Amino acid sequence: MRVGILGVGLLAAGLEGWVAGRDVLAGKRPFDSRTLPDPDASLLPANERRRSSDCVRWAVQVAQEAMAQSGLDPHEVATVFASSGGEMEVLDKLCRALATTERVVSPTLFHQSVHNTAAGYWGIATSCQQSSTALSCYDDSCAAGLLEAVTYACVEERSVLFVAYDLPAPAPLNGARPIASAFAAALVLTPSVSQALATADVTLTAAAGRDVSHAFSQEFERLRLDNPAARLLPVLQALAMERRATINLNLLDDQRLIVEVESCRN
Repeated sequence: MRVGILGVGLLAAGLEGWVAGRDVLAGKRPFDSRTLPDPDASLLPANERRRSSDCVRWAVQVAQEAMAQSGLDPHEVATVFASSGGEMEVLDKLCRALATTERVVSPTLFHQSVHNTAAGYWGIATSCQQSSTALSCYDDSCAAGLLEAVTYACVEERSVLFVAYDLPAPAPLNGARPIASAFAAALVLTPSVSQALATADVTLTAAAGRDVSHAFSQEFERLRLDNPAARLLPVLQALAMERRATINLNLLDDQRLIVEVESCRN
């Protein structure tokens, strides 16, 4: 399956947006992960902005950046949101409420605890009523989401926004599901490659073991391993370097997603 990549969004410590982050990923600027970015939630209406979690804000910011770069109307673009844990901060608050004697659960928190919260807030912010999928596949959520998005673009012959995101959970949940640092990224994919920044040929194959592609530097490899959403880093680095690369993403124990990326600017 071949798709074009029209836009990219990125947010992580030391990678504050695709415009600045691509030079860091390409090795043109040093990587400084000491500062955690504060996502811009101005796209959200006031009520939703006030209630939104950090998870929603991170997902919405990268989605907004990728859509702006693509030049497409977000009202007309389907979405696929992928996260291994989703709203872990909200789930922690619910668990703490249930552990008290009163066991009073906030209806607002319950509303925000579902896995498609970020997708729903994006739909509200953009008035988008197109098809939306929110999925999880543990450490392979990014690969599963990318496969879903590419398949949708090719089968439906329509553009689709793919968003991958994961944030660290509060203690004690982080002990059961450790994620060291926050990461979010987005790609706008289209079945047409005529106006694309790059192309991606995606193939699902049977494969034993976990012989996956690593990031192109040790510091980014640590980030890739620390956060399931950051499994997309080798793809993002290939885009930033405007180089042709074949990326292997693990999907479950016996499958592999092969992503062949090639810049259209070469």
